[in-house]
Amino acid sequence: MDFEGAGLRHKNNAPGCLQIIMILINMKPQPHAFLIPESGEPKRTCTTMPKNACHPHKSLRRLIGSAVLSVIALPAIYLSLHENAHAQSQALNLYSARHYQSDDELYAEFTKQTGIKVNQIQAGDEALLERIRSEGKASPADVILLADAARLWKAQTEGMFQPARSQVLAKAIPASLQAKDLWFGLTTRARLMVFDKNKVRPGQLTSYEDLAKPEFKGMVCTRSGTHPYMLSLVASIVEHQGEAKAQAWANGVVANLARTPRGGDTDQIRGVMSGECAIALTNSYYFVRLLKSNKAEEKMGAQQLGVVWPNQSSSGTHMNVSGGGIARHAPNPANARRFLEFLASPQAQAFLASANNEWPVVRGVKVHNPELESLGKFNADPLPIGAIGKNQPIAARIIDRAKWR
Repeated sequence: MDFEGAGLRHKNNAPGCLQIIMILINMKPQPHAFLIPESGEPKRTCTTMPKNACHPHKSLRRLIGSAVLSVIALPAIYLSLHENAHAQSQALNLYSARHYQSDDELYAEFTKQTGIKVNQIQAGDEALLERIRSEGKASPADVILLADAARLWKAQTEGMFQPARSQVLAKAIPASLQAKDLWFGLTTRARLMVFDKNKVRPGQLTSYEDLAKPEFKGMVCTRSGTHPYMLSLVASIVEHQGEAKAQAWANGVVANLARTPRGGDTDQIRGVMSGECAIALTNSYYFVRLLKSNKAEEKMGAQQLGVVWPNQSSSGTHMNVSGGGIARHAPNPANARRFLEFLASPQAQAFLASANNEWPVVRGVKVHNPELESLGKFNADPLPIGAIGKNQPIAARIIDRAKWR
């Protein structure tokens, strides 16, 4: 076929596809060419042959017609795919165990600065981990945010993160609050003790170890030892004192419990307010929430309790983190990296910490929180968060043997 003779050359010096098809449509095939019999065969006629065999140009035209429609549709298909790909590149899928309305304002600011839309799925830590397990390689998660070092470590050991490879994060987040470039602490909180001033004398309670003293029998309230907050505390004691001493301490605390563990940290504080127990373990932000409560009785009750920053003369007060990393199968890893870097910025750090009465992890970032500041300054345990993670299995066995459920 002489396409050049017809003057049909594409701009890249090749015949245009649509032009070629039009030539084929206008061709006039010779029907008799299809009726010549092979040597020795009887003569074939249109009455003895299939209809399409006698008039092949009709079938050919139908075929070419379908091809034309396909070619015409190609630009629309391409544009649709291109638009979908562009939309995908401008999105971020966030799986978050943080459930604070104020976070939505922060994510809106990220979208304003970058044009990247944040699609958020919120659930409890364990529910998110189970969802990611079930989704496998098909998981749409780009970033995973979790609320405790124990859960972050669990996600890490199950291979749910990929390296961030970010100099911004490596420089901004202290080395003790990151784990092999896989996840990064974003806020910190302390595990403190509150007590009834009418039942515990000043100086009588100064350390976590004191909770196991026989003098406090029937006076201590904690949530279940199997909760990640408790597991992280036990894991830190294992790192500082070894498994044997940690086991003895856990046994002593269980012997001093005022009631079977139930509820969260706020329930333990309320147990002290009601007089059911005299001492409670709690994360710092739960206590600050009560100090800020709109309910007068809760606020007044919290103000009347004593507060202890444990282990100020030894290891320092146990610290925990909320944090996150890039999901292993993230469809938008570049956007995920950019999002985490945004969360490490001074503006976002102050916002994240204030939202939940915590402290920022980036040095030099100031947070104005009078109720949190009213608790006073303290020495924090500098233990690397990774050490707390690796001791989780030991901590779980200790809790199980102590029957701290």
